[in-house]
Amino acid sequence: MRDLMIVSERPAAGRIAVVSPFDGRELEKVATSNIAHVEDALDTAYALFRDRNEWLTVPERIAILARTAEIMQSQVEDLTLLAASEGGKPYNDSRVEVIRAIDGVKLCAEALRNDTGKVIPLGTTIATMGRIGFTEKEPIGVVVAVSAFNHPLNLIVHQVGPAVASGCPVIVKPAGDTPLSCLRFVEILREAGLPEGWAQAIITEDTATAENLVTDRRVAFFSFIGSSKVGWMLRSKLAPGTRCALEHGGVAPVILAEPCDDEKALASIAKGGFYHAGQVCVSVQRVFAPAKTAKRFAKQLAALAKELKVGAPEEPDTEVGPLIRHDEVERVASWVDEAVAAGAKLMCGGKKISESCYAPTVLFNPPADAKVSTLEVFGPVVCVYAYENLDDAVAQANSLPVAFQSAVFCDDISTATSLAKRLDASAVMINDHSAFRDDVMPFAGLRESGLGVGGIPYTFEDMQIDKLLVIKT
Repeated sequence: MRDLMIVSERPAAGRIAVVSPFDGRELEKVATSNIAHVEDALDTAYALFRDRNEWLTVPERIAILARTAEIMQSQVEDLTLLAASEGGKPYNDSRVEVIRAIDGVKLCAEALRNDTGKVIPLGTTIATMGRIGFTEKEPIGVVVAVSAFNHPLNLIVHQVGPAVASGCPVIVKPAGDTPLSCLRFVEILREAGLPEGWAQAIITEDTATAENLVTDRRVAFFSFIGSSKVGWMLRSKLAPGTRCALEHGGVAPVILAEPCDDEKALASIAKGGFYHAGQVCVSVQRVFAPAKTAKRFAKQLAALAKELKVGAPEEPDTEVGPLIRHDEVERVASWVDEAVAAGAKLMCGGKKISESCYAPTVLFNPPADAKVSTLEVFGPVVCVYAYENLDDAVAQANSLPVAFQSAVFCDDISTATSLAKRLDASAVMINDHSAFRDDVMPFAGLRESGLGVGGIPYTFEDMQIDKLLVIKT
């Protein structure tokens, strides 16, 4: 049983079993927190922040992060199997996640090494003559992070790592389905020398406890990754002065424009659509192809989808793993059935393989108002739509209240960049799928898809303030 990762003498509120999403076997029991534990965690974090004598120096933070990366590097295999078993992402993809997480920790240290204030150009007016102005960086205060299940280690690194780098005490609540990678990361931080109290993990069983944590007046910065419904609700209840960053979902559009190398596009779109069984906020979901080639493209994509090996995430040859919960399989199945009943052509898949796995599915021309066309599927489903002209394709791509990353495939760079400029998106991949991401990139949902900018350098910046010093000479 994994103990509470908060500074508290109180006994655990309860125990929850963490189970494999693939076969339901129990992986571990973890202790849960109640409102009293939340209060203890906030008291500890806020006291550390208010006592400037307790602040960690820049060299101390750099050393802790460097040692954290070293420990993680020595445990790549264990961390990979842990993430795969609790989250269901296949072994090879989970290993990539772990390597990214290690690099993310290094990026946190790198950001800290390059962190500087700026000189303010005083002396340009009569009123400011004889003064020197410059800014220094300071931690913003207590950070509370609420995370998602789909990248159980790397998302935690993205939220907790910058807090450690910036000198902020952080309290993190991982997804209830995938707490083990988070707990292990906090343990590694402590092994690396982070003093007790600077990073605390809390597992909750009820929304009231989580809400009390997030909305407390002592919280200076709130980092959220999850559903838009929950994210916007929590933002509306934040204490005055609490800053936040929200990362929600999208219904990622991809436009194929002539001239286009369909073979290259096919492999990329298959990866972007079926990676982690489509459980990524920027997974390829809507593909718009020229009418004369759209059905052929859908058939070819279906042929690739049929070849994907679906199975246990710990197996090295598995390409598509389970959905996170059985009820998610049922939901995806009902959405696909609804689309087919309304006229979508089922090119492949469209069935449950087991209670935990759904077959990679390609739909051709689902109705514009179908759930698979308007809502984030978060499952292994890619929809292909035929368009008559590019204006129509752009209009359809931009038609939803969500906007995140998107993609354009076209061998004519002028056409490709023109389309990219017209798409309502925070990022457009050209000749690559919409789910591409590197941890130095800005990562931002627009409209209902989020608020603020993710990516380690940007989160690090958000967790600091610029303190202005003016010296009269």
